Amino acid sequence: MLLDHPILIRNTTVDNRLVMPPMQTNKTDRGHVTEELVRYYRDRAVLSHPGIIITEHSCIAESGRAAEGQLSIASDALIEEHRCLTDAIHEGGSKAFVQLNHAGSNGIGDSVSASAVGIPAKPLAKRPRALTVEELPEIVEQFAAAAVRAVKAGYDGVELHCAHGYLLNQFYSPMTNKRRDEYGGSLENRLRLTLETVARVRQAIGDDIPIAVRLGGADYLPGGSTEEDATAAARLLEAAGTDLLDLSGGMCFFMRLGHAEPGYFSSMSEKVKAAVSVPVLLTGGVKKGSEAEALLQSKKADLIGVGRALLKDAAWRTEGS
Repeated sequence: MLLDHPILIRNTTVDNRLVMPPMQTNKTDRGHVTEELVRYYRDRAVLSHPGIIITEHSCIAESGRAAEGQLSIASDALIEEHRCLTDAIHEGGSKAFVQLNHAGSNGIGDSVSASAVGIPAKPLAKRPRALTVEELPEIVEQFAAAAVRAVKAGYDGVELHCAHGYLLNQFYSPMTNKRRDEYGGSLENRLRLTLETVARVRQAIGDDIPIAVRLGGADYLPGGSTEEDATAAARLLEAAGTDLLDLSGGMCFFMRLGHAEPGYFSSMSEKVKAAVSVPVLLTGGVKKGSEAEALLQSKKADLIGVGRALLKDAAWRTEGS
């Protein structure tokens, strides 16, 4: 099975093409790692052995927190807590990637965004404040500092969250980015903050550690980003040094209206895969190993994420799925 074949991501060999994508568990203690959280990841690594486990999104700063129970990597004091997670994941032979996130206006921290425009999914939320150009380097540095902590904690890779209506995605989507400066307008301008973050993270963590971007490539909403935007963005991200493109939805979050088939973002991932040379990860609607295999065989992606099935059952892969 192609699902069982190893794959090289930058300088890291991953044992197989199955990925456990980031899913918030609410098993933290106000953002701190708990024994329950460690056990949760260890069980899935040992029993189902995904090639990569991407831990649930971690806030890079308290001002960018998405939820009270969101995992945090915003302080050096948290490095050893995260080491407990990476040790647990490595017990099962899986690679551990961390997902780094700033919620922007889609959270409980400061309500800031690319523009003074809320995300479509939360029309009644407080109107955010548009970030100034002078404030953006600090956010880039927060991502870089969090990435350094992650490497010190033993993570094998880092992922930047530019999907599901969070801050980097708010800059990328034309639905929330109405700026008229160098961070707005054209697709390259809307992606500029993410591209700068990729470059700064690479500088901070060195040449060996893979950098992934979870790209909410298409909003699938009127006036939103399109699959063609995703393809163009993927090329820019690859040129900037991204090693893995993890495709998902933008302002539609992780669902696609009217679609529930296995790999329901595959029309986007197929286009992106044809346009870049770095591996492409597809997640959404996959419940069986046979479904993952079929998507790989049809060249929809290079790796397949299985989310809810693994969330519900740590032994999903060992039980004939």
